[in-house]
Amino acid sequence: MAQAHPDGKVTVACGWLPAPLFEGFPNVEAVIPMKKEKRSGHWIKLWKQVIGTRWDIVVDLRNSVVSRLIFTKKRYIFGPRIDRSKHKVEQGAQVMALESVPAPRLYFSDEQKAFAEQMIPKGCAVIGVGPSANWIGKTWPAERFIKVLEWMRGDDGIFPGARIAVFAAPGEEEQAHPVLEAFPRSAQIDCIAKGNPGQAAAAIARCDFYIGNDSGLMHCAAASGVPTVGVFGPSYPHLYAPWGEHTAYARTPETFDQLIDFEGYDPKTLNRSLMLSLPVKSVITEINEFYKRRLAA
Repeated sequence: MAQAHPDGKVTVACGWLPAPLFEGFPNVEAVIPMKKEKRSGHWIKLWKQVIGTRWDIVVDLRNSVVSRLIFTKKRYIFGPRIDRSKHKVEQGAQVMALESVPAPRLYFSDEQKAFAEQMIPKGCAVIGVGPSANWIGKTWPAERFIKVLEWMRGDDGIFPGARIAVFAAPGEEEQAHPVLEAFPRSAQIDCIAKGNPGQAAAAIARCDFYIGNDSGLMHCAAASGVPTVGVFGPSYPHLYAPWGEHTAYARTPETFDQLIDFEGYDPKTLNRSLMLSLPVKSVITEINEFYKRRLAA
């Protein structure tokens, strides 16, 4: 969009949580954060906010009724013609019938950059890690992240002596603190429940490498151009793997559907990881292969 319309002004309507991720984009004129309400009240509020403007282009990735009830010259709506077997980034390109697939990219405001500089100061290499997720089923055990990080920052690792920056959203502290505390205090960078998503993403962008569970933080790392390795279990990598040649992922031998195929499975009451079949050795192997590919490119 920015390439085709470099002088265009963009208004973004999205959930209140990811809203800060759009603050630094140079073409964004306004961000409308939405919080879900009963009886579709959030959509009604959005319609009231945008109905008075005659838009040039409306892009609707949620297939909502709002995009059909406002004035616009062109509408691009996520609908039946989208191939849902493709990666979500590819699906986004299909919405606008693009010939190529533009990679997601994050931009940061001056305030977000200043926050990030305070969190991740200049110095030796920094490995960012996201050992938590919003669902316990897709969290790889903390002790396994620790072993991978110990190897990475060890004398024979990819980043000898690197500092470890641990990221997690508010409410996920219990999953993240054991990873942080496993390393010497001089190597710890505590980014756990610090800042909003835009600020956290700006801090991740200053890391030399990122490894983490399938989460929004992982996608922020990839969209910031950071070499990123995602750790997958009960997720669909063909839809949600980090995007780009600077990314890779390791996954359990079993698929999502196989992992949840047991008596009594209920995502709301599940209280354990479903990723125990993914060994540390497999993740280290993937990281090694990932770096070999990067060096050969």
